[in-house]
Amino acid sequence: MDALWLQIVQWLHSVGLHVDAGTAQAVAEGAARATQQLDMPALLALAAALGWASGFRLYAVVFLVGMMGLAGWLPLPPGLALLQHPLVLMASGFMLLVEFFADKVPWFDSAWDAIHAFIRVPAGALLAAGVFGADNATMALAAGLLGGSLSATALATKMTTRAAANTSPEPFSNWGLSFFEDGLVVGVVWLATQYPLAFGIALAVMLALSALLLVVLFKFLRAVLRRISSFFSDSAKVA
Repeated sequence: MDALWLQIVQWLHSVGLHVDAGTAQAVAEGAARATQQLDMPALLALAAALGWASGFRLYAVVFLVGMMGLAGWLPLPPGLALLQHPLVLMASGFMLLVEFFADKVPWFDSAWDAIHAFIRVPAGALLAAGVFGADNATMALAAGLLGGSLSATALATKMTTRAAANTSPEPFSNWGLSFFEDGLVVGVVWLATQYPLAFGIALAVMLALSALLLVVLFKFLRAVLRRISSFFSDSAKVA
């Protein structure tokens, strides 16, 4: 853990923020005490929630968890402590606002999701792995695989339902889904941090619903992927 916090202090110095050794040690000890408050079910629930929710709203997850840690509402493990750094909060908060509005525009939301597929899935894996950190490499690897898989499943479900909604000329169904996803992310993080076992049951239900939606609505996903591919191909030809 000391090596991890040394890396964090070095990173802070590289961006011009200087932290003395005493402060760094105090933060490290605080993080260690915080982690001890989380038992294994709570850690697993947090890792799963970060992975799943990242597939819907990555920037909201980073900002929400960082703010909860900064406010003292959630004891962040050392591997996630950077989420509460002011620079990270500003960046994630800004991107949260951008994504909030981008996600409300029909068809553009699907293009946004397609581009961010290369960001959300790896980020979901990294966030889940960060719950256990370098001190428990085996669990961190397992959590990373779990988080990446859950993020990919959530993203595929989101893209599929949005593809179906975007076939309708009116934007209200799209807006409704978007606001529902906003609330879902908050609800998932809250449930995982407050009632880990209940979250486990809810996650099983959500995975079952995801599988059903993917089977029933897969044709819409193929249609929107063809449309996005055609759009980028036409843009490349014009350029």
